[in-house]
Order: sequence, then C-alpha cells, then structure tokens
Amino acid sequence: MALRELSSLEKYLGLKKPNKYSTQGDKKVPVLQNNNGPPLVGLVTVACHLVKQAKRPELLGDSAESRAVVQQWLEYRVSKLDSCTKEDIKTILKDLNLYLQDKVYLAGNQFTLADLFMYNGIHSMIVDLAIQEKEQYVNVTRWFDHIQHYPGVRHHLPPVAVLRNRIYTSRHH
Repeated sequence: MALRELSSLEKYLGLKKPNKYSTQGDKKVPVLQNNNGPPLVGLVTVACHLVKQAKRPELLGDSAESRAVVQQWLEYRVSKLDSCTKEDIKTILKDLNLYLQDKVYLAGNQFTLADLFMYNGIHSMIVDLAIQEKEQYVNVTRWFDHIQHYPGVRHHLPPVAVLRNRIYTSRHH
C-alpha cells in the first residue's frame, strides 16, 4: 500500500523521474534509495522529501501552526490508522468526524499532504461502511468526498459513493 501511495504522490506532484523504492521489515516500511546519501526510511519521511523535491512546500502547511498540524496528522496516519483493528475504526471515524465539524481541510484552509494521506488511510474504512453508517459520520464523508474529487488525488483508488441524496425524506410522497 505505502509504495503505491508514494508512486501516486509522485504523479500528483508531477515528478518526472520515478524514484527507486524498497521495503523493510514485517510492516513493509517504505525505503527510498537516495543517490545523494543514506536511504530515507518511512512513509512520512519519504513523502515529505518528495514534496520538497517537487518544490511544493504549501503541501506541508503555509504557517508554523499549519505545518505542525500537517505533521500531527501524518504521524496519526502512520501510528494509528495503519495499525488499527476493526474495533478501532468506529472510534477513529467518530473522532475524525468531530474534528472535521467546522473544517474543509485537516490543516488550515488549503489541501495539504495530511488530507492526501488521511484520505488514502481511511479509504478502505469508508469503502466497507454501509450508506447508513456513512451518514453517521457526515463530516468525514463530506471531507472524504471533497478530497476524492480533488484533482490528481485518486490515482490508484476507486471512487466511493458516500451519501445518498438527502433532499427528500421517506415521509414525503
């Protein structure tokens, strides 16, 4: 999964020359074979390097506060989402739903790497939810749908139908 995400990130960033990746350990931690020095290890480390390589610093946040928030969500993705159990999913979605109550993006007022990686991280969770369950997490599904339609985001993942039309209720004839 992580290697496909990094490849997708390269396409999103418009990097022309694909990098050489490998994985290490049981958890298949991505490793970037760096020509100019030691290999870079870890999804977040490699992703941040690619963003800097592409000269797209706004994806890491446009202020000290938003950079910290982006970093926080990237760490959350790797430490919580990537190792969550089925039992953790509802808590994760409930917490994320509360956080997104008054937000369009995870960090500040623009799309960042945090949005991209959290989208990739919860994609399989959202796919597995029934429509009624998606409606319980209306802020998550709103954010998710917005991010999946953001230009260049959904390279290797299928689109997900998130909410049914809520204009009419079942009480109207």
